[in-house]
Amino acid sequence: MRRKIVLASLFALGAGVALAQGSVIEQRKAEMKAMGAAAGAMSKMMKGEAPFDLAAVQKGLETIGKNAKSGPALFPEGSDKGDTKAQPDIWLNKAKFDGIFAKLAEDAPKAAAAIKDEASFKAEIGKVFGSCGACHKEFRGQ
Repeated sequence: MRRKIVLASLFALGAGVALAQGSVIEQRKAEMKAMGAAAGAMSKMMKGEAPFDLAAVQKGLETIGKNAKSGPALFPEGSDKGDTKAQPDIWLNKAKFDGIFAKLAEDAPKAAAAIKDEASFKAEIGKVFGSCGACHKEFRGQ
């Protein structure tokens, strides 16, 4: 009887860890998707495919900055398994990965403070996109 309880407890613990990893993957996917949507909207403005909208830029940079701050915590050890495009290099070079998020978390609010019009938007947004691209180039799978 005691053995069954121990085995059941271990199974429940393992299932709980799997669920927790699944939820962190889902949470990071949601946050990365929100960042991608914000960046995509601003990219269209940069390309002239959408009109410049200061309120949308500010909101987008707020989303990117907020999610960049929480980003590193959404990549705990062991969350490389499952439905994810996260590359193993994230965990092999976690300090660099976290550093890119930290830079993005700094760049987004700085850009938001500096952007007042379309000209300043075009001058500043590249810094934010550069941090996004640095992470995607090295740490995101296709």
